[in-house]
Amino acid sequence: MIFKNRFFWLGILILIIFGGFFYLICLASPFQIKEVKIAGNSKVSTESLQGAVRGQIERRVFFFSSKSIFLVNLNKITENISSNFPHIAGVKIRRDFPDALNVVVLERVGLIVWCQTGQCFLLDKEGVIFDPVRNDISDGAEEIFKIENLSLIPELKLGEKVIEKEKLNKILETESKLKNNFKIAISQIAVVSRERWNIKTFEGWEIYLDPEKDLDWQLTKLYSVLEKEIPSEKRGNLEYIELRFGNFAPYKYRAN
Repeated sequence: MIFKNRFFWLGILILIIFGGFFYLICLASPFQIKEVKIAGNSKVSTESLQGAVRGQIERRVFFFSSKSIFLVNLNKITENISSNFPHIAGVKIRRDFPDALNVVVLERVGLIVWCQTGQCFLLDKEGVIFDPVRNDISDGAEEIFKIENLSLIPELKLGEKVIEKEKLNKILETESKLKNNFKIAISQIAVVSRERWNIKTFEGWEIYLDPEKDLDWQLTKLYSVLEKEIPSEKRGNLEYIELRFGNFAPYKYRAN
C-alpha cells in the first residue's frame, strides 16, 4: 500500500519541510518589514524616502502578498531612490533583522553653479546638477562662481551629469590658482567652446584661456604680464588678457 511506501512518507516530509521553509521566508510575521530607518538626509525629507522604500517592499509570491525581509530587492530600492531624488549621491541599505531596513543616504554638496540657456543649478564634484538656483546667486559673492555653458545646449535634467569630472577638476584647479596664487577672484567661467574659456573676474576684466593647451604656461604668461605691464591701479580699465596663443599675452584696455 502507498502508506507503507517509504518514498511516500519521504515525499510528505520534504513537502512539510519545504512548506515550513516557505512560510518562514515568505510569510512569517516576525520577518515582515515593519520599520524603515533613514539616516544621512537633511535636504530630502525622511517621509519621502520612507515612502520610496515602502513602495518597493511588497512582493507577490504565488497567491500571497509578502513584505519579507529576506525577499526585498535592495538593488531595486537603491536604483529607485537614485533616480527619483537628484539630491542623493549615494545609498546604502542593509537588513536589520528581524523586521527593519536601515537606509543611509549621502546627499550631494554644491560646489559651484552651472548655468545654461538662462537656467542655473547647483553642481556637485561629480559634475551632476541637482538643485535649481537663481541666476543671480553669485552676484557679489566671491566664494561662489558660475560656469556658463555656451558650447552645447542639451536637455537639462536634474540628477544627470553635465560635465566630465576631469574637465570640472581642471576648472576648479584653475579657479583655485587664480584665487590663491594671483589673488584674483573670479565670478564666472564661460565655456565658449572646447578650446576657449572666458574667465570673468570680480574686477570686471576677462581672461581668455585654452583648456586644451598647457594651462600652467598660460598662467605663467598671465603672471608675467600682470607683474611687468599692468599694475593693479590700471586693472580697473582693463578689458581682457589673451593667453591662448604663442608666448605673449596681448591685452586690451576699455575705450574711454
